[in-house]
Amino acid sequence: MAALWRLSKEGNFPMRLLLLSVCVAEIAVGQVRYSIPEEMSTGSVVGNIVQDLGLDIKRLKSGRARIFTEDGSEYIGLNIEKGTLVVTKRIDREELCKQLSPCSLHFQLILENPMELQRIDVEITDVNDNSPFFSKKEYSFQVSESASSGSRYLLESAKDPDVAQNTIQTYKLNPTDHFKLNTVSRSDGTKNIEMVLHTLLDREKQDEHKLTLTALDGGNPQKSGSVKINVIVLDANDNAPVFSQSVYRVIVPENAPQGTAIVRVSATDNDKGENQEVTYSFSQHTNTVSSLFNIDHQTGEITLIAVLDYEKVKHYEIDVEATDNGGLTDACNVLIEVTDINDNPPVISIISLSNPIPEDSELNTVIAMINIKDLDSGKNGQVHCFINPELPFKIKSTTPNFYSLVSADVLDRETDPVYNITITAVDKGSPSFSANKTINLKISDVNDNAPVFPLPSFTAFVSENNSPGMSLLSVKASDKDDGNNARISYFLEDIQLNGMSALAYFSVNAESGEILAVRSFDYEQLKEFNIRIKAQDGGSPPLSSNVTVKILIQDQNDNPPQVLYPVQTGGSMVAEMVPRSADVGYLVTKVVAVDVDSGQNAWLSYKLQKATDRALFEVGLQNGEIRTIRQVTDKDAVKQRLTVIVEDNGQPSRSATVIVNVAVADSFPEVLSEFTDFPHDKEYNDNLTFYLVLALAVVSFLFITCLVVIISVKIYRWRQERVFYKSSGNLPVIPYYPPLYADAGGTGNLKQDFGYEVYGTTDSRRSDVKDLRPFGESTLSVDRSASRTMPRLKTESENLLTEVRSPQLPRRYWCHASFLLQGFFLCMLLFPPDLIFCIPPLPLSSCTTLLQRKKGAQRKRERKIVNVGCFFCVCL
Repeated sequence: MAALWRLSKEGNFPMRLLLLSVCVAEIAVGQVRYSIPEEMSTGSVVGNIVQDLGLDIKRLKSGRARIFTEDGSEYIGLNIEKGTLVVTKRIDREELCKQLSPCSLHFQLILENPMELQRIDVEITDVNDNSPFFSKKEYSFQVSESASSGSRYLLESAKDPDVAQNTIQTYKLNPTDHFKLNTVSRSDGTKNIEMVLHTLLDREKQDEHKLTLTALDGGNPQKSGSVKINVIVLDANDNAPVFSQSVYRVIVPENAPQGTAIVRVSATDNDKGENQEVTYSFSQHTNTVSSLFNIDHQTGEITLIAVLDYEKVKHYEIDVEATDNGGLTDACNVLIEVTDINDNPPVISIISLSNPIPEDSELNTVIAMINIKDLDSGKNGQVHCFINPELPFKIKSTTPNFYSLVSADVLDRETDPVYNITITAVDKGSPSFSANKTINLKISDVNDNAPVFPLPSFTAFVSENNSPGMSLLSVKASDKDDGNNARISYFLEDIQLNGMSALAYFSVNAESGEILAVRSFDYEQLKEFNIRIKAQDGGSPPLSSNVTVKILIQDQNDNPPQVLYPVQTGGSMVAEMVPRSADVGYLVTKVVAVDVDSGQNAWLSYKLQKATDRALFEVGLQNGEIRTIRQVTDKDAVKQRLTVIVEDNGQPSRSATVIVNVAVADSFPEVLSEFTDFPHDKEYNDNLTFYLVLALAVVSFLFITCLVVIISVKIYRWRQERVFYKSSGNLPVIPYYPPLYADAGGTGNLKQDFGYEVYGTTDSRRSDVKDLRPFGESTLSVDRSASRTMPRLKTESENLLTEVRSPQLPRRYWCHASFLLQGFFLCMLLFPPDLIFCIPPLPLSSCTTLLQRKKGAQRKRERKIVNVGCFFCVCL
């Protein structure tokens, strides 16, 4: 208002008066109303919208404030910098609204983020800038001199585009000697003027009268317009035509075709002859309807000659005159009301649209503002707006003709990334018209999906002895998100594997998910790994998932077989004894080997590669048993050398070779005679041998007889027990197989039914004796044919040994006595002191086992006992 007052000071006084008519803005709920005069200069301030709406300049800028008008006019603009509404185009109220009052401009102020809609009405007040005017400069009337007092002559009303007080208010007729002016108000608010004869005419006195009709408006200053009226006095025609009705009312649909008869007016004249003939015509002041309607001058029928449009003009009022030949007239009024037909479809306008929208948008988020307009009226102009109910959106009506498209359900870009929303507007006419508008709405992605692996776990196989950096497996995860939210990186979780970090064994390519081996694997050490791979997307915050990868190491044939028995030593030779009475299939010995590989790489087969006599022995292919294949004869050599090759089933196969020495003899001396040429251990002391030979010569006479007797008695027992001897020098070791020896499975491995023990003499460092015997009393024997475990039964020889042992002396003393006698016997026979004999009645297995279990000083003490025996023999 202050801005308007400043403008009034700069203009003249009339302009100030106009500015004073500007009304203060009225703010209603969601609506602001201003009032300004027409013809304001461009740039004039209409009002401060910021103050009136309670906003600030920042809100206008951030909300991208703009003005939307339904008809696209640009009379009012928005100054965002100052927050004011300004006039952007000259406003002519008469051009804008014609005779409509009040005249207003309606537009919307639209704000975004969040979206707001404010209705603004600007009323344009009239300024008296137009003078009244008549369509013609001069009118002529023919009036019969016999016209009676009170005869009426309809005059054309003046036009004034202004409205209200500024339009035509009064008419003046001058002179008024014979005629006076009568004003008739019409139903549409306009006024008709009639010239009424109040003094009879006399053609003989004055045959023509010149009058002036003046129209005055109510503006300040007052403006006027005038027209000349010439009245020609005719000869007498005493009866004027008379219409049957003073007013004719007609209803015509707006879609009536051209040529349609609207109405027929009728007038009668009581005169006779030519004065009775009546002609019909539109009055001069209603000539504007002549482009739409036509009247038959003879019949008075009014027909339609153009297309009606209810949206432009809703009703017409026509003045029809009936004139006889004498110039007498009568007038009637025809009111034509145009009815609306549903001939306009709705018009949909998108005035604001947010596209795309994030998939995590809240419910009732405004997506678009829509304006729908139908030019029809009544039910024909009532519009129903809707969209497909299956879509997660809905239409809400905010103000008349304005709708909001809002979200009505949870959005998921992974399910529907794009929505084609078809907005349909249907009016309520019959038949109804509809309009469609499609919005292609895109849903922007939000990181709401974690990567997913196709399987709950993965399994990879890799052969052992692989090269570092070898690719084992590629894991792939998928992410339903889009863009950077679907970019997946792979990580190996740092867990402990066999006491080490998983990163020490494997690595993962972060981009491809390829799992690589960091080092070479050994199946014999670790057979499988279980690692966890994490897939993480690039969203913010990132989401991840894990998967377990099981890596199985596959065995390769990288280990040769290992021979467990017979043991190959560098300084001594092992010999197996075969009696000459052995039958076909006699078990000589068994080659026992193992392979640390697995599967078929550990399947072993045994073959006889070389033999002194191939026709005498054979080797079991699967169990490694060496048996005779024919009867042993006297011609067979005592010394037999067999070379057995042990081969696995791998690809390529690996093998190991073992040499088995077999002695074919019935007695131990025969064996000694054949094996005396074996080389002695280089570590033996030559001086010690010399002293032992000297001692033998001194004591041979004293002890030979006694010892021979003892040996003869005990040799029988030794044969029963099948004690074998092993020499680290020249003497072979004769293994003894218990009577119950048998192979239960034939797999080539040592059986659980037998025990293998190692014995050492007092001065032995390399030579060992292998004794194959059944387990002791505390060992249980498995009965394979039954479902329970049975105690092992003692053999006859074991019972015999148990009876011979003296229960009165401790076992330790019997061992000491045995070691002492060994010393004497060794000196007598001139054999190295590391050859071990078992002196009855105490079995060698019991003594040596006890000796082996002793440690430290106790073992040294037992060895000293043997040495004392040898020294005592020398002294004697």
